[in-house]
Amino acid sequence: MIVSGGASGIGIETTSALAAAGAAVVIAARRTDAAEEVAAELRMKIANANIQVRQLDLSDLRSVASFVDDWEGPVHALINNAGIMALPDLRRSSQGWEMQFATNFLGHFALTLGLRRSLAMAQGARVVCLSSSGSLFGPVLWDDPHFQFIPYDPLLAYAQSKTACTLLSVAITDRWGDDGIVSNALNPGAIATNLQRYTGALRTPEHLRKTPEEGAATSVLLAASPLVEGISGRYFEDCMESPIVPSRPQLRLEGVAAYALDSTNAQRLWDMALEQVGERK
Repeated sequence: MIVSGGASGIGIETTSALAAAGAAVVIAARRTDAAEEVAAELRMKIANANIQVRQLDLSDLRSVASFVDDWEGPVHALINNAGIMALPDLRRSSQGWEMQFATNFLGHFALTLGLRRSLAMAQGARVVCLSSSGSLFGPVLWDDPHFQFIPYDPLLAYAQSKTACTLLSVAITDRWGDDGIVSNALNPGAIATNLQRYTGALRTPEHLRKTPEEGAATSVLLAASPLVEGISGRYFEDCMESPIVPSRPQLRLEGVAAYALDSTNAQRLWDMALEQVGERK
């Protein structure tokens, strides 16, 4: 199994739980030195844990291509966990994309696409896409996803990137079912991690917050549990499928917007992403 960002935040707990259950886990991380330290600690904690580290910078297609080219063998689960949130200023990737869309979605899209053959080899692979309740703040900005004309807004940029992550699961379901590949998206909940470094810390009321272990639980369920065998194209939170909500809740952010599960939107996003990452598959 591969966990992007598996050496920080809920990624550590996801890696730990999967390894403890017997999976061989590869942590895909931008900073391999820090990831190696985490992996070493987890190996000591979990007897005979098979945890490796490989370099991956999701904001750079060259790094994604290198990761894919070096991979051999099947992938039974790909957990697209890494992400960034609410960058205060407009930043662009080496390809010129808005950084949140580049890291949270396009990098994971290129990674997933590049690993399709390895996922198919597993004969029952699962792709887990981490979204967020932030997706309730906006859909994909089809005509200007990289803020060339629209004034940059940190939360709006984050929202569209996480909506795109959910639509990726829908598109995989529509396209790769014959390969035995399923995919679901999830909202891990409000967890105090480095993800909130630009938001002035976690602002969710304390009684609604989760621990990192609780936040990782839905990822682990979707990656490994027989309870969701064959289920695909859905959105989960608190280890349960989420309801579709007609508008953004004003109190507790929960549920999923219809635009994030729409097959037409998923097809449109797939085509747009193919064009942007330079693929013709």
